[in-house]
Amino acid sequence: MKRIWIIIPLIFLTGCLEKDITKLDVKMLNDKGDSIGIVKFQEISSGVKLIFNLKELPAGEHAVHIHDKGICKTPDFKSSGKDLNPDGKDHGLLHPKGAHSGDLPNLIVEDDGTVKAELIAPSVTLKEGKATLIRKDGTAIVIHEEKDDGMTQPEGEAGDIIACGEISKEK
Repeated sequence: MKRIWIIIPLIFLTGCLEKDITKLDVKMLNDKGDSIGIVKFQEISSGVKLIFNLKELPAGEHAVHIHDKGICKTPDFKSSGKDLNPDGKDHGLLHPKGAHSGDLPNLIVEDDGTVKAELIAPSVTLKEGKATLIRKDGTAIVIHEEKDDGMTQPEGEAGDIIACGEISKEK
């Protein structure tokens, strides 16, 4: 009987000590469902740092957004929803009434199809709260076929989504 009373408080305490996520790796998929690399998410004092290490992308400049659904169904990734926008702002880092929380700077992909880059998402967090990326329905990181012009609604004339990764603490 004493063992039961000792174990129960330990189980309760273990559950209470669960901490917020501070790091997360997200596997990126192309339109065929093949892995093209990883985006590492890391909580920092000024938001979330994203570290891209990707391959097999078209060379050039591409829009990157965080979407409000954590579903990456090929081939078009429309299942990922729209730009994450809990504050109801306009789209675009250059828009005077923007930007969505999910708006990020464009990525530059090298001629060989690779990208190694770091971006900061200042309006989101991996911790609990309104701006969290860890939601019941998840969120997704997406790469578009074109660059984001920073102004045009709703996604900066960025074209179709060519890569997607599901952001979730279970991944």
